Amino acid sequence: MRELILSLLLLVSLCASAQETEYYKEIVRELSSSRYQGRGYALGGVRKAGKYIEKQFRKMGVDEVTLQPFTIDINTFPGKMRMSVDGRRLSAGSDFVMREYSPGVSGKYSLYYVDTLTFDSARIMSDLARPESNDAFVVCDFWFTYKHRQFFATLQEEGRCRNRGLIYTWYTPLKFYKAYGDKVVGKPVIWVSSSFPQGARTVELDIDNRFLPSYESDNVMAKVAGMRHDSCYVFIAHYDHLGNLGRKVFFPGANDNASGTAGIMTLASHYVKSRPTFDCYFIAFSGEEANLRGSTYFVEHPLIPLDRIRYLFNLDMIGDDNPVQYCEVSDEGSTGYMLMESLNDERHWFKSLNRGELGANSDHYVFAQRHVPCIMFENEEGTAFPHYHTPEDSYQNAVLTTYPAIFGLVTEFISKY
Repeated sequence: MRELILSLLLLVSLCASAQETEYYKEIVRELSSSRYQGRGYALGGVRKAGKYIEKQFRKMGVDEVTLQPFTIDINTFPGKMRMSVDGRRLSAGSDFVMREYSPGVSGKYSLYYVDTLTFDSARIMSDLARPESNDAFVVCDFWFTYKHRQFFATLQEEGRCRNRGLIYTWYTPLKFYKAYGDKVVGKPVIWVSSSFPQGARTVELDIDNRFLPSYESDNVMAKVAGMRHDSCYVFIAHYDHLGNLGRKVFFPGANDNASGTAGIMTLASHYVKSRPTFDCYFIAFSGEEANLRGSTYFVEHPLIPLDRIRYLFNLDMIGDDNPVQYCEVSDEGSTGYMLMESLNDERHWFKSLNRGELGANSDHYVFAQRHVPCIMFENEEGTAFPHYHTPEDSYQNAVLTTYPAIFGLVTEFISKY
C-alpha cells in the first residue's frame, strides 16, 4: 500500500510538472506575439502585457495583486524607418538600428568616412566645415569611436560641428537598446552592419521618433501567503522589452524576457496549489530595458520591507540551452548560493553553476545594492543567445525545454533554506 501511495504521488507530481511546463510555454508564446509589439512604449504594448500578467495572476488564485505605477521619459521609433545607401534599400533591424537617444531625420546626405589609420580630430573638424561636407553623415567603426568617445560625442551635439549625424559599423546581428532612451541628443546615431559599403557616397533617410515624457506603466506584484509571515521569498522578472523599430519591425523578446516572466508566473501557480512555508511575492517589473527604472522605483518605494526578504530570485533570459547556468549573487546571498551548488551537484539539473561578477545588468542589482540576499539566473551563450535584442528573439527561436531545471532547483532550495 505504501509503495502504491508513493507511486500515485510521483504520478501526480509528474502530471503537475507537465502542466506547469505547458503553462510556461503558453505565457512565452502569448507575450512574444505581435499583439504586444515587443512590449514597448510607443504602441502601448508594455501596458497590454502588464494587464495580461495581472489577469493571469488573478485567474490562478493568488491572495493579492498589487499594481505599482511609475513614470519614465522614453524615446521611441513607431513611425517611418527608411534608410537607403546609394539607392540600395537597407532593412531595419538587420541592416541598421537606431541608437535609442536619436532624433528623427529626413533627407539625402553625403557620407564622410573617418580615416582611422591617420586619425586627426582637427583635420576631421576642418573637413566637415567644407561646403562639400556640409550636412554629411560621419561613418566610422564603433569600437574606434568608443576609443575616441570624447571627440565623437562632440559630433553628436547640436552646434558643435556641421555634420548631420553619425553612422557606426557594428557586429552582426545588430542589437537594439533602450537604456539611454530617456533623452534625445542633438543628432541621429545609426548602427549599421559590417557589410555597410565603404565606397558609398550618399545616404537617404526618412526616420521618425516620438519622445514620450512621463510615460506610465506598472510593476505587477502578486502575493501567495505562506504559513509564516515573518520573512518572505521574492521572485522577480522584467516583462518589458524593446518595442518597435518603425511600423513593420518589432522585437518579440521571447527569451528576453518573456521566458523569465513566464517562470515567475509558473512558480506563482505552483505555490497557489502547494502552500509555501513563508510568504511568497512575485513581481513583474516594467522599465528594465530603460535602465532598471521599474525595479529602482520599487526599492525606493518598497511594497514589502526589504529587510524581510529571505531570498530573492531574478529570472532573466532563461529560455536557452547552455548546460552551465550563469548566475550573479549578492554578497548576502552567498550562503544560499552554496546550498544551490550542493543541490545541483546532487540533482544534476545543470552541468554546473557559474557565478559571475555582480553587474548592473538586470533588476536584481538594485536589491543587491541594498544588501538583499539574491541571485540572478541568466542562461548565456546557448542556441538562442545570438537572437538577443534582435527581431529574431521569437517564440520559435526560444529554447523552452530547460525551464524545469530552474523550477526544480528553486523549489527544492526553498524547501530546504
